[in-house]
Amino acid sequence: MGVSGASGAPIAVRVLQALRSAEVPVALVISDGATALLREECDLSPSDLAGYATVTYSDHELGAPIASGSRSTRGMVVVPCSAHTVAQIAVGLSGTLITRAAHVHLKERRRLVIVPRESPLPTTMLRNLTTLSELGVVVLDAAPPYYLRPRSVDDLTGFLAGKVLDHLGVPHQLYRGWKAGEP
Repeated sequence: MGVSGASGAPIAVRVLQALRSAEVPVALVISDGATALLREECDLSPSDLAGYATVTYSDHELGAPIASGSRSTRGMVVVPCSAHTVAQIAVGLSGTLITRAAHVHLKERRRLVIVPRESPLPTTMLRNLTTLSELGVVVLDAAPPYYLRPRSVDDLTGFLAGKVLDHLGVPHQLYRGWKAGEP
């Protein structure tokens, strides 16, 4: 799991908590930009998140095992995913561990989920997101589900974290789907 420097750090925290609850092994990489946002949005530091991960790596540690195609994974998520990280992944730049691991997932045809956080979306980002979608990346926009009648920001965050887990094939109880329980 990569956490990059876009607003939305609470979603990353909720995904990590849910993965830990589901006993899913997690390799965690937090970019320099994400470190600042974790403090700003959650009053947390990278070391606070390390307890939810099986292993953590520096974003500068390009020789980490997750930077190799020989390291099998269930998938990768970048949440939140900054416009800068989207652009780097879309054009194949892999100068950080997050972008290198994403590149490996693309070349190995493994599941890659990104959760971009940008509004409004500039044309260049839309083009980059289209490129990623065409490459098979799940582009999971951090859009709130008003049809579920959320009562709090925590409800919205839980929904978005649950959608990430859905795409990774991890069972959860973070939200109930549309008209859950109806035939």
